[in-house]
Amino acid sequence: MATDNFVESLRQKHASLEDRIHSELARPYHDSALVQRMKFEKLRLKEKIDEHTRH
Repeated sequence: MATDNFVESLRQKHASLEDRIHSELARPYHDSALVQRMKFEKLRLKEKIDEHTRH
């Protein structure tokens, strides 16, 4: 049960980052470095989700 809550929390953070990335890219002069950092963090979260759902 606790693992389910943890994974759901990770999924929410992942979705939130996706929204933030889209918002940043919609700006005329978006911050490419910020987008890159958010994409890296999103990938890290995805790997963590996969790690916890494989068991």
